[in-house]
Formats: sequence, C-alpha cells, structure tokens
Amino acid sequence: MSTSSRLWSLVALVAILAIAALPSTTSANHSWGNYHWARTSNPFTVKLGDNLSSNWKSYLSTASSDWSKSRVLDTTVVAGQSTSRCAATAGRVEVCNDTYGSNGWLGIASVWTSGGHIVQGTVKMNDTYYNTATYNTTAWRNLVMCQEVGHTFGLAHQDENFTNPNLGTCMDYTNNPGTNQHPNSHDYQMLESIYSHVDGTTTVGSLPAEVANADLSTPDKWGKPIHTTDDGHGSVHERDFGNGYRIFTFVYYAEPRGHRDHH
Repeated sequence: MSTSSRLWSLVALVAILAIAALPSTTSANHSWGNYHWARTSNPFTVKLGDNLSSNWKSYLSTASSDWSKSRVLDTTVVAGQSTSRCAATAGRVEVCNDTYGSNGWLGIASVWTSGGHIVQGTVKMNDTYYNTATYNTTAWRNLVMCQEVGHTFGLAHQDENFTNPNLGTCMDYTNNPGTNQHPNSHDYQMLESIYSHVDGTTTVGSLPAEVANADLSTPDKWGKPIHTTDDGHGSVHERDFGNGYRIFTFVYYAEPRGHRDHH
C-alpha cells in the first residue's frame, strides 16, 4: 500500500471512530410507559382547552404551534370547559392557571389512562411563583408550558440532571431555561415512534366517574411517587384505581424550596 493510501485509510478510520463516539439522538427513549392517545390514523389532533388568563394565552399558543410541527399529531387551542380548578374533560387536555399557593410546584401535568391509552389530561401553571421576579420571564413560562403539554402526549424527559448542558428542548430539566423553551428534533422523533401504529378506535371512551372526576388538588391525592429526579426538582406520581385505570401526575418543582416542602 502506498504512503498516500495508508494516510487516507488512517483518515477514514479516525472519521469512523469520531462518528461512533458522537452521542446518539435517536437511540434514547423518553416515552412514558408507552402510553398514547388512541386514534385510527395519523396525524391526529389533540384539543387544548384554554382556561387561561390573558397573560398566559400566548404561551399556550406557542406550545400548540411547536408541538403541531410533529408529523404524527396536531394540536388546536379551543375554548376551555373547566375553571382554575382544572377539572378534566374526556378526549382532550384542559390547560389552566391560578395562584395555587406556595406549595412548591411551578407546573403540573396529569394524564388519565385506561389500559395503555390516554383518555384525558390537564395542565396547571402556578402563578404564585410566576408572579415572582425569578419565574416571571418568557423563558420560564415557555419552558414549563411546553414541557407539561408534552407530557400529555406520552413524553417523559430527555434529561433530568440540572447540571448537564441544556439539550435545546423543553423536555430537559434545567436551572437556566434559555435554550430549552421548545421541542427539538428528538422530541418529534420520539412522537413518531410512540405513534408509529394506529388503533382500532379513538380515545373518547368514558371513564368511571370516580376516575374521571378525581380530585388532584393536593399532593396527597396524586398517589404514590414512582419516580423522583436525583436532585428532587421533578417527580411523577401514580394513582391506581384498578382495572387498568390510572392517573399519572408530572410535577415540575420550583427550586430549591419546592422539593423540601413536599419531601
């Protein structure tokens, strides 16, 4: 082999090794338990009920526009059918805000499931914290709204370590939301994976009244904690009603006090 040939072979080998060392953006899995909305075709539409005060409406509009860029789902903002208490409505997601109190959390997403299918959901934003200088910013409002809405599609987090560099997605926990205000390409890829199949029906079925109308207003009603981030900034709770009926509640805590308040 000539010197030039050996040199090119070495360059090629280095290039291959460099590519192999790159982090994969397609192998990670941040679906939540394979839960998904049942539908008979893609793309399908998730209705987001607007129960928000005027200073939140643009953030829901941004989140809706962002998530609708997915090739498998669309969202549409519709008139809300709830109040600030944020009671759920079958077949859609109700989005609400209120001064829910100094209870530790910035945002909550609750997802009602029947078997492996999502039936309804709610998103709540806690103005007790967004009325403070720390969180009353466009970046924080975009991040938490985008993340909590994302949970209602069956997504978990891409990364839960606050000290890691931002991944450029709202599904990433961070102390500095600057670049984490919108979904990224891997979020859309994950949705395509979750919704790669179709179902024989749509998720509009009825739930038992005790499940559909369950009170989730306080942490003791969220059910058992089944996942907590290492630094305690987030948690997931499961309330199991039996017969395949569950409610999952995703909590984004204000830092640092929120975690200590509840645990």
